[in-house]
Amino acid sequence: MKKYIFIITIITVCGFFFSCNEQLDLDTDGRITRDEIFKERNKVMGFLNSCYEGSFCPAPYMDRASFTDEAHDCDAITAGSVYAQWYVGAVTAVNYGSVSADKDPWEGLYQGIRKCNIFIANIKTSTALISDEERTGWEAQARTLRALYYLQLIKRYGEVPLFTEDLGLEHDFKTDKKASFSEVVTFIIDECKAALSVPDTQAGFSWNIYDNQHGIMHRAIPYAIMSQAAIYAASPLWTDGTYTWKEATEITKEALAQCLAHDYKLFDVVPESTEAQNAYALYFLTNSNDRRSVDKETIYQKGGTMEVWKYAGLPSTPDMDKSGPCPTQELVDSYEMQKTGQAPILGYSDDKHLSPILNTASGYDPNNPYEGRDPRFYASIYYNGAVRYLDQPNGKKVESYVGGADGISSTDRRHTRTGYYMRKFNYHRSGLNNNNDGAIRMFRLAELYLNFAEAAYQSDGPDAVIDLGLGFKMSARDAVNVVRKRAGMPDFPAGMSVADFEKKYRNERRVEFAFEEHRFFDVRRWKILDQTDKHLSGMEIRKEGEGYTYKRFAFSDRLSSTAKFLKYPINQDEINKISGYTGEEWQNEGW
Repeated sequence: MKKYIFIITIITVCGFFFSCNEQLDLDTDGRITRDEIFKERNKVMGFLNSCYEGSFCPAPYMDRASFTDEAHDCDAITAGSVYAQWYVGAVTAVNYGSVSADKDPWEGLYQGIRKCNIFIANIKTSTALISDEERTGWEAQARTLRALYYLQLIKRYGEVPLFTEDLGLEHDFKTDKKASFSEVVTFIIDECKAALSVPDTQAGFSWNIYDNQHGIMHRAIPYAIMSQAAIYAASPLWTDGTYTWKEATEITKEALAQCLAHDYKLFDVVPESTEAQNAYALYFLTNSNDRRSVDKETIYQKGGTMEVWKYAGLPSTPDMDKSGPCPTQELVDSYEMQKTGQAPILGYSDDKHLSPILNTASGYDPNNPYEGRDPRFYASIYYNGAVRYLDQPNGKKVESYVGGADGISSTDRRHTRTGYYMRKFNYHRSGLNNNNDGAIRMFRLAELYLNFAEAAYQSDGPDAVIDLGLGFKMSARDAVNVVRKRAGMPDFPAGMSVADFEKKYRNERRVEFAFEEHRFFDVRRWKILDQTDKHLSGMEIRKEGEGYTYKRFAFSDRLSSTAKFLKYPINQDEINKISGYTGEEWQNEGW
């Protein structure tokens, strides 16, 4: 392949595994040959650093919830807003990138893949003064990054071109073809295994995570990538028979066992009552950066602290801008009763979800609907009557009733559209001068538990005890119960049918991962988007004397729940170029 001169942008990213003064040095005209890069240690490190560029891989963010049945966004009242367009289905392959939650990540992800391809191709023969441990460790990082980028591509677009080396200047684009979902998953798993084949050393790819290494690829991440890739490949939207649930069980059980054996565990720090309601709530307010001694649950955090107080806040917060993703009544209904572990609502007798089917055995009281619910409800949602400031338990309460200080508004985006506000990630003391809100983790141990549970109940049933290896044994039910125990919820009962377990399991993912982006992809891979995102509702609350009345109301049907929304469209400009080269239609179905 012809070596050529190209421009490299200096990426100002500090704190991976080298200091900021070791960034890539360029000649005065900004040009540098590839040979020159891989002759000098600092330049090699700088190039690896550039593979991590933040713009390559979209970070999870709270706004994604408004594109799901978790939330109805306050900005839907703003004419021409992305939410207004999404809800009425005014989305095409041309404007998708300006409307969707993470815009159009196709180009950025492929840029990251290209950088990784170049690094992997050249690190083995680099003449720079690099130890063997560093050489293999850095290559493992690049392989893990490449696997991560491909996972993010396929979960959005499905079939994509699979490039495993730098295309160079002489590549014939006419020969390009899409690889199937399972083919890319096979590549992802092979990449992760190749990364994990290097020794567990301190020089670049270890189980140990040291100070100033926040964001670096380490040995737990390939396991998390493989776990997610496997359950996606076996799911209804993507399965082609290549990856069965049995094979997914083998992959997910190893990932879970390896992380458990290397001191990963669910965050269980009991907070002061003035800081957070429970360990689950505190976890999402705890910065994972260099906090491995405290936070042993986070596997990988992509993206930083969010300004929840400002962009998904309550009107009582000075300088807040909008109420952001307002939780739907459907999400509220999904939180079980803590005492019985049963769902308060069994479904709806009408399409608009205005007539819930009450589970009288659950202990739910429709006249006191927020009493006795799953503790994760109180950690995740501000409801009418909730304590606003935890350090003032007898002070201000949320007033989301009609006419209340936090009541519904159809014209003011500072007020809720549903009767609820998002509480998860929101530190009650955060404000203009002291933002201490939380961040979303891309991978955390709870996902590995639930991924294993999903594969295991499909392949072996809910109660079959499976040997994970490394001294760990558990059933699908056991794995879910570990997650529920941290939340303070009763176990799933033994002896459930696969169908009953599946319904309860899917609700468990919905609750545990609320506002963390999983719901968007879960309902798509399960092919139930048309059942979840079309009919959504809120709660109109009115103050009557010393009590309240509760009346559900429906939003207009969302038209973004059709089959074409199961996948992202490939950007139309990209499609035009590809079709011009290959003469084939590459666009995803319906777009």
